[in-house]
Amino acid sequence: MKIKLGVLAVAMPLALITLTGCDMTDNGSDTPSAGTSTSSDAADKVEAVSSGIYDLIGVKGKTSDSRATVTECSGKDPEKYFRVLHPWSFTPASPGDLETAMQRLRAALPKHGWKIVAYGPDTSRNKNLRLTADNDAKKASVRITQMAKDNPPMLSVDVVSGCYQVPDGQQVEHF
Repeated sequence: MKIKLGVLAVAMPLALITLTGCDMTDNGSDTPSAGTSTSSDAADKVEAVSSGIYDLIGVKGKTSDSRATVTECSGKDPEKYFRVLHPWSFTPASPGDLETAMQRLRAALPKHGWKIVAYGPDTSRNKNLRLTADNDAKKASVRITQMAKDNPPMLSVDVVSGCYQVPDGQQVEHF
């Protein structure tokens, strides 16, 4: 499936800016701590979180083929600290299932440790429905945008981790 470049161009920076509301342990910065990990291990964890969210959708459809990427932690040494972002999209087999998918996520996420911190229309011209949730145990946040007026209609999903520190003697891998 093709991902609109405009969607990713908007989604990535917004995810990095707005998905910092986790209540995870914070060491005085705006970005919560996610512990110590290598970049590749942290990316695997975030992709597993994405997979768990996909499993909650409960309707047939296709996902975009995207991989996690390493980003900087605002205000921290980029050689030692990083976050992982995994943006992807879901297009239901039937456009009528888009709302069903979003409602299933809204109902299922809290049952799986997610705290919904925002839900409602965004400020775009299309007034897309947006859900933002944090999971302290998984040290992650997710922002799901129901893009009903796109062709095809889809869910845009951005999963982002808290701020990881690389183990002593290792470097942040950027991918």
